[in-house]
Amino acid sequence: MSNASLVTAFILMGFPHAPALDAPLFGIFLVIYVLTVLGNLLILLVIRVDSHLHTPMYYFLSNLSFIDMWFSTVTVPKMLMTLVSPSGRAISFHSCVAQLYFFHFLGSTECFLYTVMSYDRYLAISYPLRYTSMMSGSTCALLAIGTWLSGSLHSAVETTLTFHLPYCGPSQIQHYFCDAPPILKLACADTSANEMVVFVNSGVVASGCFLLIVLSYVSIVCSVLQIRTSEGRRRAFQTCASHCTVVLCFFIPCVFIYLRPGSMDAVDGVVAVFYTVLTPLLNPVVYTLRNKEVKKAVLKLRDKVAAHSQRE
Repeated sequence: MSNASLVTAFILMGFPHAPALDAPLFGIFLVIYVLTVLGNLLILLVIRVDSHLHTPMYYFLSNLSFIDMWFSTVTVPKMLMTLVSPSGRAISFHSCVAQLYFFHFLGSTECFLYTVMSYDRYLAISYPLRYTSMMSGSTCALLAIGTWLSGSLHSAVETTLTFHLPYCGPSQIQHYFCDAPPILKLACADTSANEMVVFVNSGVVASGCFLLIVLSYVSIVCSVLQIRTSEGRRRAFQTCASHCTVVLCFFIPCVFIYLRPGSMDAVDGVVAVFYTVLTPLLNPVVYTLRNKEVKKAVLKLRDKVAAHSQRE
């Protein structure tokens, strides 16, 4: 971190909207955030207590729920503070560093995890007889650890490149959280090399993961078409549909923001709301409303809680 940094705090300007919308937006985002946290906690609890869900697919889903819960927590509470009062827009220099690090850490880890989950679905559908041995408990653990370590490394590079530069003013970030593109605009030095490295770094992660996911699902489709019964094909496609839905909702906004030259602050802010606020909520919604096993486990857990309360 450069000692030449004179800025001790930044001002988050938020995303563009009329001041009269502060209260309604605060209420909407607060409800979404609470539902996101509770929904992902419910998935974690259900997978933990139901032995039928102790499989590789739900092991990775529990990792995804944990990430989504904290991914939303990194940005949404501060955004709510900016909507409540002007003083809530201030964020200290070191808090900004921490926010950027954890945002990219959890975001890139989620990218890698989606890739691992698509590989898991490929093995389950293409090699059903060998699936259990190929995706053993130790293999799942190693894949999960690899996603977390890769995400940490990616974020460390992003954060170091961003905050190694001197910041001597202005201090207004045209965003509602600390992210590399809007922060680099405030640096008191040439940022062209940094912007190129950040662009390539983010591009390799996002495009690389997305291409691997597409490759996995092309292979899955080829395997599914070889299934003789229509019921078997339907079940196989249904298993993958929820994953594809969440993947597209996560990657399309990321590609729009990070993989194009230049930036549009107003548009980027609105698009970022989608994948930082709404996408983490899609995980519990999609994987419970579209998944019979999870819905059955939730109902079983509800019956256990009701029976326990009646005994008391």
